[in-house]
Amino acid sequence: MSAPARARGTAARTAALLLPDAVALHDRYLSDLRHLVSIDSGSYSPEGVNRVAAWTVRRLASLGFEADRAAVTAGGRESRFGDLVVGRLRGRLPVERGGRRILLAGHMDTVFDDGTAAERPFRLSGPLAHGPGVSDDKGGLLAGLAAVELLLHRRMLDFAEIVFLATPDEEIGSPASRPVTAALTAGIHYALGLECARENGDLVIARKGVADFVITVTGRAAHAGIEPERGANAALAAAHLLIDCQKMNGRWGDVTVNVGMVRAGSRINVVCPEAELHVEVRSSTDDGIRHAREAIEKAAARLSVPGTNATVRQTEACPAMEDTPAARTMFAHAVEAGRELSIALGAAATGGVGDANTIAGAGVPTLDGLGPVGGGDHGPDEWLDVTTVPSRVALLAALIVTLGDACGS
Repeated sequence: MSAPARARGTAARTAALLLPDAVALHDRYLSDLRHLVSIDSGSYSPEGVNRVAAWTVRRLASLGFEADRAAVTAGGRESRFGDLVVGRLRGRLPVERGGRRILLAGHMDTVFDDGTAAERPFRLSGPLAHGPGVSDDKGGLLAGLAAVELLLHRRMLDFAEIVFLATPDEEIGSPASRPVTAALTAGIHYALGLECARENGDLVIARKGVADFVITVTGRAAHAGIEPERGANAALAAAHLLIDCQKMNGRWGDVTVNVGMVRAGSRINVVCPEAELHVEVRSSTDDGIRHAREAIEKAAARLSVPGTNATVRQTEACPAMEDTPAARTMFAHAVEAGRELSIALGAAATGGVGDANTIAGAGVPTLDGLGPVGGGDHGPDEWLDVTTVPSRVALLAALIVTLGDACGS
């Protein structure tokens, strides 16, 4: 039997074996979900995030992980964010014998302000659970813990190491945790993202990368009534440049260019001496972002208003999680396990970014969306289909087993 055929058989058999165990864990999963959703843990609520972090560390320790919390900082100052959690669980198959290190990545923060958990408490309505963060990402974070518990119960430890990462600031672009996440990728062979599956059940095989730019246009001030001809209107130059940037949409496949913020002038009787454009570029490939950056710089160098000039400064960059052959191999294993569980899986590409972008950008094969099925993220109707929890937990656990042993993958 070929190695790919063996791997597919392993994924299917493991998923079928673990499903009853996942069903047995379901009630406790729901109890834990209710508890975590009841905690306000917005990105800018470090006390709430740290309550989730403390709970996560305790659960990891109970599973045998070496787990710890670490403060993370942004901009060289003390962080406004909660702590980052990292847990490490050693398997019984060292790397030199084919064992692989698997990174499970989720986040503890939500987009919601303090008080939201009291205003919209956790509730079950038929198959759906509702509450702030129930899908993004508390349901996924719990799925990762449950999957590891299944493996421990069955003594399925043929991997080198499982590294469990829970970040405190993903919803605002991971400004403090991103360097730690990037450093953790050293020595990792595969990464599985714990964001919940798409609303139709698809996994996420690609995420667009993002680059932010600030374009500063300078002109020359003058009295707008007495001698406007002596001025050079930076606002007018910026307006033409805005149009040039928006016209870039569609030029390089799926690359999007959006001028989301504009600032110009301070008085209506002065010819505007300075303006700013804040531009966001998204692309499924790093090459797409490069093409857009070069085009923006070229447009800024040829302003249409005499006497004005512009500088372009890149303020943020997050690499694309690209659709790669290695990710497709991981997805094929997931499809095989899903078929055994009567789950038909698709591979989705999304414009949203997450910690999976940083991990994939470091060169680690990554597959995301491995939590239960959910939707309505960031809104008042956010939901998680709790009937999908056992099968998705079994699927995730089977994927860890399949990827953890190089001899079977």
